[in-house]
Amino acid sequence: VQLQASGGGLVQPGGSLRLSCAASGSIFSINDMGWYRQAPGKQRELVAAITRGGSASYADSVKGRFTVSRDNAKNTIYLHMNSLKPEDTAVYYCNAEIFMLGGRGYRGYWGQGTQVTVSS
Repeated sequence: VQLQASGGGLVQPGGSLRLSCAASGSIFSINDMGWYRQAPGKQRELVAAITRGGSASYADSVKGRFTVSRDNAKNTIYLHMNSLKPEDTAVYYCNAEIFMLGGRGYRGYWGQGTQVTVSS
């Protein structure tokens, strides 16, 4: 199983970006998916999560600015980020609970991370 994240980059304060993360491989089912971020010198934190049924939750710091969504047919999660602030600068990682074909249950998998830099 592989999680491939994309969409990061450099953006000015107040700008927008959309991150994508696609899971591939011998997948039977995907349960919860989420986005985390880690800024230099800080611990990794949960940014947003979404259940298979589409229920979303957010960190207080991004509520009203970020929107998480997913396409179950494509095994893909998205993060739409608006009104970006310098404090949103971090490496963003996707995470998914995946049941592999022939597996015994759900396991957590991480994407490789994509850099988001908010700066003028």
